[in-house]
Amino acid sequence: MARLALGNHTKLFWLLLRGGLRQLAGRINGHPLVYWPLIPFRTDRLLIAPPDLRTADATRASEIYAGRFAFAGKVVLCDGRSIFEMEPPSEEWAAELVGFAWLRHLRAAESAITRANARALVDEWISLQGSWHPLAWRPDVLSRRVISWLSQATLVLQDADVAFYRRFLRSLVRQIRYLRHTAADARRGVAHLQAIVALADSALCIAGQARRITPATERLRQELLRQILPDGGHVGRDPGAIVELLLELLPLRQTYASRNIPPPPALLNAIDRMMPMLRFFRHSDGSFAHFNGMGATPADLLLTLLAYDETAGAPLSYAPHSGYQRLEANGGVLIMDVGRAPPIEMSLEAHAGCLSFEFSTPKKNLLIVNCGMPPTAREDWRQLARATPAHSTVTFNDTSSARFVTSPTFRHVLGGAPMLDGPRQIAVAREDRPDAIVLRATHDGYAERFGILHERTILLAADGTRLEGEDVFRSASGQRELRTTRDRFAVRFHVHPTVKATRLSDGHGAMLVAPDKDVWTFIVRDGRVELEDSVYLSGAEGPRRTVQLVIYGHARNTPRVAWSLQQTAFAPVAKGAARGVRQEEPKLPL
Repeated sequence: MARLALGNHTKLFWLLLRGGLRQLAGRINGHPLVYWPLIPFRTDRLLIAPPDLRTADATRASEIYAGRFAFAGKVVLCDGRSIFEMEPPSEEWAAELVGFAWLRHLRAAESAITRANARALVDEWISLQGSWHPLAWRPDVLSRRVISWLSQATLVLQDADVAFYRRFLRSLVRQIRYLRHTAADARRGVAHLQAIVALADSALCIAGQARRITPATERLRQELLRQILPDGGHVGRDPGAIVELLLELLPLRQTYASRNIPPPPALLNAIDRMMPMLRFFRHSDGSFAHFNGMGATPADLLLTLLAYDETAGAPLSYAPHSGYQRLEANGGVLIMDVGRAPPIEMSLEAHAGCLSFEFSTPKKNLLIVNCGMPPTAREDWRQLARATPAHSTVTFNDTSSARFVTSPTFRHVLGGAPMLDGPRQIAVAREDRPDAIVLRATHDGYAERFGILHERTILLAADGTRLEGEDVFRSASGQRELRTTRDRFAVRFHVHPTVKATRLSDGHGAMLVAPDKDVWTFIVRDGRVELEDSVYLSGAEGPRRTVQLVIYGHARNTPRVAWSLQQTAFAPVAKGAARGVRQEEPKLPL
């Protein structure tokens, strides 16, 4: 483990050095204020506009026309000045504004007024920030804007005069030239691939760029092989990355076809592998599992993407390269993280949630969850959300099973805080039986610091109404007994905010009641269940208060914790303490 940690530190140093040099060279070479007269980049027309799969709301067009811009949970009202001169309330708001994805709402309104409004706003941006702006010309924001301008070109250019048409194309080509030099500076992972998609789109859509198609396609091929795993998951292990990337890759596939150019096999294969993963991460209620950066489920986008799924078969039960297990029985769904930490450069969104799980019932109620990530103000919550206590798993000594780099220098160059060390040795065994599915997994995330291995076994009954689990703590050195003074554990189960939790009168369990009166009883054999405050970050409207069930103890005294979660046929007879509930001991057949 020490040798592995040293290797990670060395790799981190080289990432910092390489990233810093690349950023410096790219910014000098591609800066908009640097004009290279020997490089021809003039063009006179757009050939095609790629489709935009993101849903649009025509009612927002009238708000934008009235000068009301609502992004990232903040609203700015224009006071007679251009919106691009206003002080942004947050960086997230500003990034959405200058990313221009909101143009789709104006297109949905489909009127001469909205087209004129779109042209006026684009023209204002070209005048005020078209030469340079530190945020607007950041690679991830720039790539989003290039894709938006290309896909909404029909809206912006219809009814436009020749002067605006040329001004628009001149600005667009300048942005593409800069992105070509700085795409490598984009944050590792989804943002980097989106920048490459923007370059491929521009090569296909703009006249005079035919010579750029082959290198852009090759660059796309290499990045798809690097980021999309053989099972269809993303190398960063964020389920939300699959949604974001398919929204870009499906239109790109159609753009190749529109130009009568065969889409590259790497693109087709990536899409074919990613589609089944949409169903893999879906709970019985249709929401996405909250692991490694996933936030609120974009239900409209998910349904749009599922319409492109031609297989429509049963989801996979195991994603070995992504590191997830899916247990499904009679509509009950349990999804569990059994994967190692991603590569350092791809771990900027990764969470320390090894062996955490989420469970949704046969009646389509999300019961046990992870905290996830909020839709806005993500940086304010990121440190808390990535820590192990924010997941439904075991925490030792209030520390995470992985460590994160928080140096400001690394955050600036790499675009975030990578995961330095995490579980590396993970053993997984699964047995699908007629009466139940049994999953056993072990990780070594606490082995080096505390000398402890965490083993979790879960059984999901065939009817989906009974879940039994056991958490076992073993010595990492092979000794029969744990010999450590730092062995205090907390087994956490975060409850979805729509579920009401009531502690049983004897302290050995809790009653969970869903909004539709679907009642479940949580019981622990040896130990007490505490009901503590928690926060569900993945709400569509922002963080929501909830509770968590917590079992505390010391691994030397309690080397195993057995618990069960079972559907109950009746509700508690008294308000407050849940009395009269038959408390069966967990009977995990191991």
